[in-house]
Amino acid sequence: MHREILPGVIFSPAQLALDLASGLERLGTDVTLFSPGPVDTPAKNITADLSYFQNELRLRGDTYLDLLKKHPFTFITLARQVQGELIAQAFAMANRGELDIVHIYTNEEDTALPFASLCKKPVVFTHHDPFNFLVKYKNVFPKYKQLNWISVSMAQRAGMPPDTNWVGNVYHGIPSDLFAPSYQPNHQHDGQPEADGYVAYLGRIIEPKGVHLAIEAVKLYNETTGKNGKKLRLKIAGKHYSGHKKDTYWQERVQPLLGGEIEYVDFIGDITAKQTFLAGARALIIPSLFEEPFGMVMIEALACGTPIVGLDSGAIGEVVRPAKTGVLVTKTFQSPQLAMSGQGNQLNEPATVQALAEAIPEVLELDRHACRTDFETRFTSDRMCREYLEVYKNVVTE
Repeated sequence: MHREILPGVIFSPAQLALDLASGLERLGTDVTLFSPGPVDTPAKNITADLSYFQNELRLRGDTYLDLLKKHPFTFITLARQVQGELIAQAFAMANRGELDIVHIYTNEEDTALPFASLCKKPVVFTHHDPFNFLVKYKNVFPKYKQLNWISVSMAQRAGMPPDTNWVGNVYHGIPSDLFAPSYQPNHQHDGQPEADGYVAYLGRIIEPKGVHLAIEAVKLYNETTGKNGKKLRLKIAGKHYSGHKKDTYWQERVQPLLGGEIEYVDFIGDITAKQTFLAGARALIIPSLFEEPFGMVMIEALACGTPIVGLDSGAIGEVVRPAKTGVLVTKTFQSPQLAMSGQGNQLNEPATVQALAEAIPEVLELDRHACRTDFETRFTSDRMCREYLEVYKNVVTE
């Protein structure tokens, strides 16, 4: 977490941590926020010694973001060293009675896991990715299932053992005034009226996110449902990874399908631009194939009054309220006979695309006011902070 890096990343738990610290302060809680570099927060901010990190940058002639992009392994190695120092400092302060509880709110929590028992105060953990025991360091999580875990969705829990010690489930939230709702989606394109407006995709352009399914679904909708030659556009925003290692998804599955009603609008990092993009869309499409642990873009869309059409993957079904704020589409798989033959029970893409296309007319008719109301009830940062505070109180008094 560093104010120089935050604006350039797609998603970081750091912004959620900042909102959490600020919200807890507003609720009268004395918060100490540990961060690698200085951040803008009303909480007491303790930062790490970054001199050796900065020396590495000077030797390379890079900024923090340059190093992250060009040499991610080096960046992550240095970042994990910093996280270790901060965790040690937090545990030492807790042992001196200066903290009542320590919340490890990073994706490097494995650094803290084996040392949590040395902390004399309660320690709670929030992880922000799916719990995947087969990926790198994450295979250690089950060893520490007895610790205090807070999930970000009930779906996320599926990746941990059934007897994991869950002490709470708290959905992410964003400030209620970060996005303004729009109840009249944009029907303009290049200054000219659009026939049916557009649906939006916002996120990383990688195969597990299923962008190619969104493209095929919109094309099929236009072929079968569009009336009087009206075309519904799909606008795709996000980072693609052409040229990164062996990732050819962009070149092979997405780029050849661009043109006509399918438009790539590049990465959107600015909040104002994101507001315009999401609020102007008639719907947000989430065709994720993997089990989403949450999905921040969904609550951003709801804050703009924009309904969601998505596959029933992970937490998507927890965020979307069917027939109220969106439409859930069940993924269709190949026959069980294929699985028995060793070919695997793979996704039936044509059937899934057809189901997505058939869901589009329904999502276009949903009440945008209901979307904003649901956001205000379930996904604001104020609600998130209150719920975390209740978890802390329960853990401390046990």
